[in-house]
Amino acid sequence: MIRQYELVERVRAYDKDADEALLNRAYVFSMRAHGSQTRASGDPYFSHPLEVAGILTDMQLDCATIVTALLHDTIEDTIATYEEIEELFGVDVARLVDGVTKLSRIEMVSEVSRQAENFRKFLLAMSSDIRVLLVKLADRLHNMRTLHYIKTPEKRRRIALETMEIYAPLAARIGMHEIKEELEELSFQHLFPEARASIMARLDFLHGEGGEGLRQRIMNHITTLLQDFGIAAQVTGREKTPYSIWRKMQNNNVAFEQLSDIMAFRVIVDSEETCYRVLGLVHGHWQAVPGTFDDYISTPKRNGYQSLHTAVMGPERQRIEVQIRTEEMHRVAELGVAAHWSYKQNVESTVDGMQYKWIQELLEILDHASSPEEFLENTKLAMFQDQVFCFTPKGELIALPRGATPVDFAYAVHSQIGDTCVGAKVNGKPVPLRSELHNGDQVEILRSKAQTPNPRWESFVNTGKARSAIRRHIRQQQRKEYMELGREILERAFEKEDRDLTSKAIQEAVTRLKLQDTADLYMQVGQGTMSERQVFEIVFPGAKLKGDYAKPLPFARDKTRDRKAGDHAVPIKGLTPGVAVHLSECCHPLPGDRIVGVMLPGKGVMVHTIDCEALEAFMEMPERWVDLSWYKDEDQAESYVGRVEILISNEIGALAKIAEVVARDHGNINNLRITDRDPEFFRLVVDLEVHDVKHLTNIVAALRANPVVNTVERVRG
Repeated sequence: MIRQYELVERVRAYDKDADEALLNRAYVFSMRAHGSQTRASGDPYFSHPLEVAGILTDMQLDCATIVTALLHDTIEDTIATYEEIEELFGVDVARLVDGVTKLSRIEMVSEVSRQAENFRKFLLAMSSDIRVLLVKLADRLHNMRTLHYIKTPEKRRRIALETMEIYAPLAARIGMHEIKEELEELSFQHLFPEARASIMARLDFLHGEGGEGLRQRIMNHITTLLQDFGIAAQVTGREKTPYSIWRKMQNNNVAFEQLSDIMAFRVIVDSEETCYRVLGLVHGHWQAVPGTFDDYISTPKRNGYQSLHTAVMGPERQRIEVQIRTEEMHRVAELGVAAHWSYKQNVESTVDGMQYKWIQELLEILDHASSPEEFLENTKLAMFQDQVFCFTPKGELIALPRGATPVDFAYAVHSQIGDTCVGAKVNGKPVPLRSELHNGDQVEILRSKAQTPNPRWESFVNTGKARSAIRRHIRQQQRKEYMELGREILERAFEKEDRDLTSKAIQEAVTRLKLQDTADLYMQVGQGTMSERQVFEIVFPGAKLKGDYAKPLPFARDKTRDRKAGDHAVPIKGLTPGVAVHLSECCHPLPGDRIVGVMLPGKGVMVHTIDCEALEAFMEMPERWVDLSWYKDEDQAESYVGRVEILISNEIGALAKIAEVVARDHGNINNLRITDRDPEFFRLVVDLEVHDVKHLTNIVAALRANPVVNTVERVRG
């Protein structure tokens, strides 16, 4: 335990003008107030505020903050009062102690309910003075260091989870990198002990294989390189923490052996100009890894962080990460906001002059807001603009990046919940799945066992976990559907030539094309990277083809020919639009339409109606044409989009009458656009969700019979 004189000496070591008498009074007051209280470890309770104060002296914080650390639990856990603290230690210290006490009380409630309102209060209590948060982070850090003394596993896990989800992101948001990393690492030990033990074992194995020596050799290489060009630098190297390694494995879905940048090296120099000189030397001497360079000096992060980041194939062909910064940049990188809130600067000048503009904005809005609601509305929880914190219906906290959607939330809770997501309610109201989530939202995910990830989700999700899960499903679905489509194309092509598509014939093609297996062949045909004619000529070299491949397929010109069971058209039944087949938006083909396909190499088949004008562009590419059929089941209830152009009278209620006609015939208006208007008529382009051509035809007939409708025509291009 730190002795009284040792604490005073620590503060005076960086602040010769520190109020020694104030520090001594606070030390004695806290020790007497806590008296015989003990912690779970059996140590005197007073050891805890003393250790918190010690952590803050390492950051060289002002005297008032150190005194606050010594007193931070007195109002909460002893008979001491706010008035007593104010009388003995002044208004500034009393206000800070009261702020930390409020945070502690909110935390106690949040452990039970974890509701959004409590989290809002948490932010409000902390925002009045950032030093309140600094003391609270130091308090949480010491509690995490001694968490193993708590006997109840559930309580340890709950505290560790709260630390990982709230306190570590808070530390990151204000740039306190060292504290953030230690909080994450300590939480990781209790949340995922087996994963951490596995990573530690692998790191120990690397050390045994010469990892420690390799790091020293790389440091020597960098140092020698810089010395040769007259640059004095402090070069250090370290392994990434087990938690950061584990997180990268999870985010990138890779194994430990696939991580190639476990080691990171830091170069600290005397000036910003030298930083860029070092960068040039490093890139000139070793090959840079594309896409890994970030310049946070010219464009600092919002928490004030500045550094140059790059990755190179360093000595011994080992991929390494290199960070280049000045001494002052390094201090800010490690201590964040605490680097600016030191004994050297008073509170007012620090807030006005610091780079943490978001803190200044937060305090200004708080000062001018007429209510907490106005404060929250205006700030949009600016403290976490890079993250949003949402809640499950049970009150569990889920941290997501800003811009996240309900689909991101579903996958963050569990992959299976994401895969089966069909809808969402935010704060009790149904919302589209592409809606952006905000801090404090309570999100309920609606699920169906029949649901699978929708390819359209990828366009709006914002987390790596959601995106990788959707892409994985798309890849699996694409492979399956490409194979099915390719097999159908080959079967119809061989039938057209009066040949049988035997397993022997297919194996012959696989062997000659040096493919892996039959599935690979079907997939390439389905993707459009290989034509059925190529396969046929490989299987039967020199055979005369009956099919007309020299010009656009005959069926493309025969727009009246009925589909017969014996035709050689490829059915697209069972294929998902947007995966192996794509329904063209120029003509909106519907079941019942005469359709043809155009192969798009690597993407599958684009489906058009036979009279679509867009087909003219492919008249000289007969090898890309595919004869298609729907072969739709009568009881199939899928929806497709048909587009119509309607000319209606410009009168009150006209749109309502159109909507009523569509609804009465069980259609749905998907989109509506007014393309022309004058005093008498409006021209509309309307997209209707229907089951097939017959369904659309019935709606068109009903619209034509309505008095407000002048004309209705289906749009073909």
